[in-house]
Amino acid sequence: MQPYSLWRGLLSRLLSPAAFLACTIVILVIAMAVLAPIISTTDPIQINPASRLSPISAEHWLGSDAFGRDMYSRVVYGAQVSMVVGLGAALFSLTLGLFIGVLAGYFPLFDAIIMRVMDGIMAIPSILLAIALVSLTGSSLLTVLVAIVIPEIPRVVRLVRSVILSIRTEPYVEAAITLGSRIPKIIVTHIIPNTWAPLIVQGTYIFASAILIESTLSFLGAGLPPEIPSWGNIMADGRMFFQLYPGLVLYPGILLALTLLSVNVLGDVLRDELDPRMIKR
Repeated sequence: MQPYSLWRGLLSRLLSPAAFLACTIVILVIAMAVLAPIISTTDPIQINPASRLSPISAEHWLGSDAFGRDMYSRVVYGAQVSMVVGLGAALFSLTLGLFIGVLAGYFPLFDAIIMRVMDGIMAIPSILLAIALVSLTGSSLLTVLVAIVIPEIPRVVRLVRSVILSIRTEPYVEAAITLGSRIPKIIVTHIIPNTWAPLIVQGTYIFASAILIESTLSFLGAGLPPEIPSWGNIMADGRMFFQLYPGLVLYPGILLALTLLSVNVLGDVLRDELDPRMIKR
């Protein structure tokens, strides 16, 4: 497929109602995260006992929680945390997975060793790994990122390895070897460009998965510290008052669900356009 037709097909799919709505929601959440210091009304961690559990008002647009903290500001800053975690986990997972996957796919000497290590990592549940890391090092953004990235690396490695194994015997790769091209040049020129499409698709799913895992960990008390507003710990703080004040859980929960659904819809669109198997269908 030519690049022009590829981008034209991708644009046409993004303009479909479902994809357009999903793209709009993702852009709005990203804008919310970037502009959090500007569009928030108060400090999200400022405690005000006099206004605890206040209803929606001109002062508190979404009410306040049990500590008198403004729910609107906390939800806005929660978007910032989710975007940082999602983007950071995707970038680190793809970068490390690409490097290790190239070693495993192109050099048979490293293949068996690397893949057995990856199999061992995949056997560790991500939630249990995160809880163990938090117990050893304490809750922090870096700890959460490490706990999310480690289980995602083997999936990226398997993806990159499978792509390389399928193209390393292609005529243009063999021709480059015959002409005396060095291995680093072959990898950069002929191997890595063929991994971009599946990596972009995989990155969207890692992005959504990282946001969900971070929210789950924070809800369980094994994620970010309480002083950092996250959609997960916002819902955890409000669950005791859910029957009387359901908005304490529903506001961040709805935003979390919409974000995950939108990212997954965009991932499906990218897969349909960039995956060669889907293109042939």
